[in-house]
Amino acid sequence: MTEVLRTFVFSFDWLVLVFLIAVVVTYGTTTLLAMPTLLRYRRWSGTFHPDEESGAAATPPITLIAPMYNEEAVCVEAVRAFLNVSYPMKEIIVVDDGSKDGTLARLTEAFSLVPTTRPQTAWIETAEVEQAYRSERRPDLWVIRKANGGRSDAINVGFNHSRCPLVCVLDGDSILAPDGLHRVVRPFLEDATTVAAGGTIGIVNDCTVRFGRVSEVRMPTSWVARFQVLEYIRAFAASRVGWNAASALPLISGAFGLFRRQAVVMVGGLDPDTVGEDFELTMKLHRYHIEHDIPYRIDFVPDAISWTECPDSLDVLGRQRDRWQRGGLEVIRAHRKVLLNPRYGRVGMFSFPAMWFVELMAPIVEAIGYVAIALASWLGLLQSWGALLLLAMALAMGMAQSVASIALEQFAFRRYTSLKDVLLLLLLVLLENLGYRQLTVWWRIKGTWKFFRGDNSWGEMKRTGFTTAPS
Repeated sequence: MTEVLRTFVFSFDWLVLVFLIAVVVTYGTTTLLAMPTLLRYRRWSGTFHPDEESGAAATPPITLIAPMYNEEAVCVEAVRAFLNVSYPMKEIIVVDDGSKDGTLARLTEAFSLVPTTRPQTAWIETAEVEQAYRSERRPDLWVIRKANGGRSDAINVGFNHSRCPLVCVLDGDSILAPDGLHRVVRPFLEDATTVAAGGTIGIVNDCTVRFGRVSEVRMPTSWVARFQVLEYIRAFAASRVGWNAASALPLISGAFGLFRRQAVVMVGGLDPDTVGEDFELTMKLHRYHIEHDIPYRIDFVPDAISWTECPDSLDVLGRQRDRWQRGGLEVIRAHRKVLLNPRYGRVGMFSFPAMWFVELMAPIVEAIGYVAIALASWLGLLQSWGALLLLAMALAMGMAQSVASIALEQFAFRRYTSLKDVLLLLLLVLLENLGYRQLTVWWRIKGTWKFFRGDNSWGEMKRTGFTTAPS
């Protein structure tokens, strides 16, 4: 029995080593690719003037779609932010997905909504649409009430009723930067084959919101939210920018993505049967265009930002990470044909396998590692120096990537201007390894277990509301 366990520990050491090499190559490559890209954006952003762009005759009309479910606490400020976006030709469609709270009542009171009709322009299958409303004061604002069918279903209703060639999908609690549309639309103006472009997601918790705009950016007071700020910086400032530089972007966040409406309709809209709907839609767009030999481009615009409220309690965050893990595994299963298939180019050979092996398998490898180390220690089989070396390598690589991501974000955009906030970010690089990281592993293991059980429940996201400045 001891020999069997010894073989297990030895074999797992090699598995961890292979995994660490994959992590180093993946994160190191994307970070290095992100550096020159963000340098170009830093130079370009200094000469960008939204007011000049607003007068451009070629600026295409955009429909903003915001699905909402029980968003009473944040819906009014979010819609004000959409209305304050400085873009000349836009319409806003808020889709109320059968909310059980006062979401519709608050929107009706704040924006003087009246019942009307809104003809469909596409026929993606959705749950029943109950009523359309239009603002008497802002004719570019529409609210569509529908039977509950989930976030993807609500977004599909928005696509069905959009009249514009481009559609921007946002979270119902988003605060879109005033120049966000002007920045994220650039790939469509530069290349007619562009079918989708994503922007950066920022954490709005405890930032000051004034007249629908984020007027002061600062770190959250909740430690749960603080750790998520670091995670988001890693995901967007390094990973997304790097994959985009390699022309292999595997994912556009559902919280801020601009899509060519016709392309989304052609692939049948978002899949309401998966909880990883943004990942799944991005992969469907890749596959459709590659399999039909249609030139296309999917882009990421790091200086276009939308601010969103993140979970500030462990219970809600745990349900979110559980859902993200299940969603990722659902997409891997649905599009397994792409995995390591040279027909799908860099996405099939590099970014999609990385999403599976480096991202989705990471919690499983890490959890088995904890069990193996504990078991080996108990049986006296632990080779202390080897185990400590592997642990030190894992921690060092993770911390180095986090520090590099913070440096890239500060270098390119410097959204956190306070020295105290920057020092706090650097402190979080160390602190997240002392419990928070292990919690995320546990949540994602639960998500993996639910995936194999066929559980595709969404889970409730509680909102606390934005920190608003006095008028």
